[in-house]
Amino acid sequence: MTRHRAEVQRISETVKAFHERGEKFRIYHGSTNSTRKNMMNKDSRKIVDTSKLNHVLHIDKEKQVALVEPNVPMDRLVEATLEHNLIPPVVMEFPGITVGGGYSGTSGESSSFKHGFFDRTLNSVEMVLADGSVSTLSETQNADLFRGAAGAVGTFGVTTLVELQLRPARKYVETTYHPVSSTAEAIAKTKELADPAGDLDYVDGLLFSPTSGAIITGRLVDEQPFSHPLPIQRFSSASDPWFYMHAETSITCSPDPHNPHKELIPLPEYLFRYDRGGFWVGRAAFSYFSPFVPFTRFTRWWLDDFLHTRMMYQALHSSGHTERMFVQDLAVPYDGAESFIQYSDQRLNIWPLWLCPLKQSPQPSMHPHDTRQIGRQSEGVDKEEGGGQILNIGLWGLGPPVREDFIRANRDIESKLKDLHGMRWLYAQTYHSPGEFWEDFDEGWYRNLRGKYGAEGLPDVHEKVRVGRDQATMTPSWSEWIGSFWPLPGLLGLRRAIQSRDFVKARESTWKEWVPRE
Repeated sequence: MTRHRAEVQRISETVKAFHERGEKFRIYHGSTNSTRKNMMNKDSRKIVDTSKLNHVLHIDKEKQVALVEPNVPMDRLVEATLEHNLIPPVVMEFPGITVGGGYSGTSGESSSFKHGFFDRTLNSVEMVLADGSVSTLSETQNADLFRGAAGAVGTFGVTTLVELQLRPARKYVETTYHPVSSTAEAIAKTKELADPAGDLDYVDGLLFSPTSGAIITGRLVDEQPFSHPLPIQRFSSASDPWFYMHAETSITCSPDPHNPHKELIPLPEYLFRYDRGGFWVGRAAFSYFSPFVPFTRFTRWWLDDFLHTRMMYQALHSSGHTERMFVQDLAVPYDGAESFIQYSDQRLNIWPLWLCPLKQSPQPSMHPHDTRQIGRQSEGVDKEEGGGQILNIGLWGLGPPVREDFIRANRDIESKLKDLHGMRWLYAQTYHSPGEFWEDFDEGWYRNLRGKYGAEGLPDVHEKVRVGRDQATMTPSWSEWIGSFWPLPGLLGLRRAIQSRDFVKARESTWKEWVPRE
């Protein structure tokens, strides 16, 4: 803890100096899983560097808790907890997503129908506030900030430590693929299976088209079923299938395609099953370099180092394709989900789609929610348990190639979500005006909380996530214009991804050894 305290003291002094000068600053974490361009001045003199806060400090096996610094990524966290046969209740599906990002952002996974967003599994948070003071946040200390800062993208202070709940790990996830033949059936099946009181540990779904999909459930188990051993499937090796392709094959090529298909997946392989290929976003790289790099089993094996999510985020930002790709999670109430999927099919024709049922957090909150809850917390409606569930729809694929058309499509999606009482996750581009943005949240609560903890000097949420009109309409420079010609952006992104050496982190992962390969 000596190293940790010294680092927190350094951060505290840096933040205090900015506060005394009345200057805004940005936080450098060392990595990102956001598709937003940085909206703040990149002057290195206005950076608070937290990249060294990247250690798991302690795991208490008896209490089933871990003390973790914010820049610990999910794969390193899982490796540390598995040594004690423990696992976090909510593990984000990309290995590079960090603990701090999970708290300050919005992070949910296939266990979130039961446990809620990632921050709901934390016992406490250590934070350097905007004036440089260091505070502990929990349900009994600064409780309003403990929950209010969750999902608020770092607009209250700098997270420096969390105490995270753990649960017993099991050897496998018994995974079942339930075939569905329509959007309505997929939504109804998801709602039916995502019963928090049931015996399932994980629920999510994939829609491959309006008439084909699979709702996927998982139960933690240690052994094969005694009466009927199941096949064991993995997804971490270059020779293994990408998960979404395997799921589609499981329902379309099964001897009995109308009945569920079962198999065992080693626990960490299940948790990070979407890493290779980034769900299916990695396929866009093959489309970009087509016809020179075909999308085949051989090329996926040969280029595997470049097709893990850490490398793909590097390439995405370096190539400038954040303004071409839809990489967005959208929260939609169940009663509007079918309408939204039909609309997105007509407007963008992006398939597959990811479906993930999520337990909403109590209001007020900066997490995605059914906007009909705004203002109703004073009536005591679902105040303790949140507002029930909401459906996360993952909309990930190529958008219109022309910038103006891309912006218009984003605005259309925002408008449709508003009609259906939904919203998008804040990690992606937001084109809302301030007035439009704050219609989705309790602005009075947010401003009052910022005032109480002296955070008005920091950028607010809308400042951090919006795409400014000047950025959306600016004319590119000559160098940017020349550099936009195919295939230069893709090659630049590839070069910088290689220079990052993030592929080494995937190669060195020890979680793959949790269940040794035969």
